[in-house]
Amino acid sequence: MAARQGAVPKEETDPPTASLTEVRGQRPQAEALGLDRLIHERLRLGIVSALAVNGSLTFRDLKELLGATDGNLSAHARRLEDAGYVACDKSFEGRLPKTEYTLTELGRGELQNYLDHMEAIIQATRNA
Repeated sequence: MAARQGAVPKEETDPPTASLTEVRGQRPQAEALGLDRLIHERLRLGIVSALAVNGSLTFRDLKELLGATDGNLSAHARRLEDAGYVACDKSFEGRLPKTEYTLTELGRGELQNYLDHMEAIIQATRNA
């Protein structure tokens, strides 16, 4: 995959090198801070966080926990699944379909990186 023109290499935005004054440019804030944009979106962050805490959850459990619609949850879960952050297991309980999600090792590692990065940003902001 080719790097986008003007994109900042990840090494240059690792915490705590990106100061708040450096991120007031034209790029979206998550990208400017070097955050994983896949996880940074509110509903996807909720999905990976809930799976990190609970181990696995059904589609219905996630829907109720996050207050999402079927279509919205399905689309965001698919993005995480396509990236390898979440695994999806489809089965049946009797005649009813059951979809269960778990966080993969890759997803767990990327969530930890995201949280570490956010902590560094918070720390840098408090010390500014």
